Amino acid sequence: MYELNLKKMREEVDLTCKELSKILNVSSSVYNRWERNIITIPTKRLIELSNYYEVNIDYLLGLTNNKYHIKKTNFDINKISDNLKQIRKEHGESLRIFCKRLNTSNSTWHAYETGKTTILCSFLIQLCIESKYSADWILGRSNEKFINK
Repeated sequence: MYELNLKKMREEVDLTCKELSKILNVSSSVYNRWERNIITIPTKRLIELSNYYEVNIDYLLGLTNNKYHIKKTNFDINKISDNLKQIRKEHGESLRIFCKRLNTSNSTWHAYETGKTTILCSFLIQLCIESKYSADWILGRSNEKFINK
């Protein structure tokens, strides 16, 4: 299991859960459950948090201990879907084989690749752990393709 750095970042900027939840326009109980990794943070909210802190998502997700500054970026579903498509193509696998290996359905991955739906954060984390691709790259926030351990 990975350990999120949401609480660490919140404490670094000296905010309470209640203050940060107000900034994000979510209930403090929901934010608190994200922070404690009880429920998965939605990908769009993860990008909002990364923008707020101007820090890499790989760090927020606990995929790396290396924290670095990233300028605010807009959510771009087309960039995300293009990057996901590139990942599958780089593996040289058909959609069926790729999805079977990642334990997801063809229709789910196809929806991610075509931008019909945003990749779930839990699946994003799984993909990053298994493939070493950077969540920041997948989400169009960095040109660095792989996680910087």
